[in-house]
Amino acid sequence: MNIRTLALGLALTLGGLPINAGRAADIVAAPHDGTHDFDFHMGVWKTHISRLVHPLSGSSEWTAYDGVSTVRPVWNGKASLFELEASGSAGHLEGVGLRLYDPTARQWNLNWTNSSTGKLDAPMVGEFRDGRGEFYGPDALNGRTILVRNGFYDIKANSSRFEQAFSADGGKTWETNWIMTFDRATPTDK
Repeated sequence: MNIRTLALGLALTLGGLPINAGRAADIVAAPHDGTHDFDFHMGVWKTHISRLVHPLSGSSEWTAYDGVSTVRPVWNGKASLFELEASGSAGHLEGVGLRLYDPTARQWNLNWTNSSTGKLDAPMVGEFRDGRGEFYGPDALNGRTILVRNGFYDIKANSSRFEQAFSADGGKTWETNWIMTFDRATPTDK
């Protein structure tokens, strides 16, 4: 089993969907073309970040950053580039996310890096349903293999919320460790 198959199985299982032939057929046959799922996020955003300082350690110490995010369409909406720059008491953050739409799977691959590593993390794979997007994938924290869930929630014309959570027990429990709120720099009338 390759990592993409494992990630899809985890996404379906962890997303609360039972894995069975009937449900899998519904997902594959879904008429939704998600090419423009991230259109809501295009533009420039005032961004507030809350970050759990020591995730999966029992700590409840959070730190905050404020900055700007810019999201641009690539390939006529089949991809987008997310740029983040923010500062706070814990320092300065710079990151880039490349979001790629797979029209065959009808899912997005979210790829992330920051200026301190300069290499892409393993992609988060998922999709938008019922006005929210959830994406899952494997990662490592302090030498341990963990699962990561990224989600876009409370999506409105001029604001949205992103949350990241880690699981060290195969998705039985999740700890939110990163919250970003976005407010459009120049609000629209939508």
